[in-house]
Amino acid sequence: MNIHQNARTTPCSRAEIVRRVITLGETPRAVATALGVSQRTVAKWLARYRVEGIAGLVDRSSQPHHLPTATPDELVEQIVALRRRRIIGKQIAKALGASPATVSRVLRRHRLSCIRDLDPLEPVRRYEREHPGELIHIDIKKLGHFERVGHRITGDRHGQSNSRGIGWEFVHVCIDDASRIAFSQILPDEKKESAVAFLHAAVAYYRSLGIVVCRVMTDNVLCWEAAEGKGQQVSLRRL
Repeated sequence: MNIHQNARTTPCSRAEIVRRVITLGETPRAVATALGVSQRTVAKWLARYRVEGIAGLVDRSSQPHHLPTATPDELVEQIVALRRRRIIGKQIAKALGASPATVSRVLRRHRLSCIRDLDPLEPVRRYEREHPGELIHIDIKKLGHFERVGHRITGDRHGQSNSRGIGWEFVHVCIDDASRIAFSQILPDEKKESAVAFLHAAVAYYRSLGIVVCRVMTDNVLCWEAAEGKGQQVSLRRL
């Protein structure tokens, strides 16, 4: 349990109080003066130690054992049941004759305040191929060239437009769906020639690992459509 930031005593200092009074025989008044606490504090920790031992020197929860004005459990169950029927808080309060503040407090405690809390979360839908090579994913990332450090680091925007248009690089990335083994190359463009060449290189790389590629998935449709239009249709059987 966290110690209050303004606490004058800690479990260690409480144990010191007990040691100095019981073991060393000092008076509670002398110990209270030395440690900067009241005699009542010294008496309290001595009493706890005599009843509970060393465990009595640890902080206790400040939560009351009994709340006479607490919302009855039966009312709480009715509020939760109506809320699960998608009835709003004001209507629940009116139907049960309860305070809107009470209904709101119960709904917050049970995490039913928002309408989204009433719907169970959908399970994560993730497919994964069983064997390496059954499916590989290919994507292309376009990255710009830099000839000097940018303003995000230097804070100087003077002349920042002068370095534009100096070219791009294209990172072709391939990941095997089952093993998550990746292969990548930096190529000058994302045209059909580069895309087909990268696929050949990726298939050869996986073959060197003993993986036979069966299917390819990619969202870079244009370069592959261009390759098919020019008679460069790629067959994985021939690769």
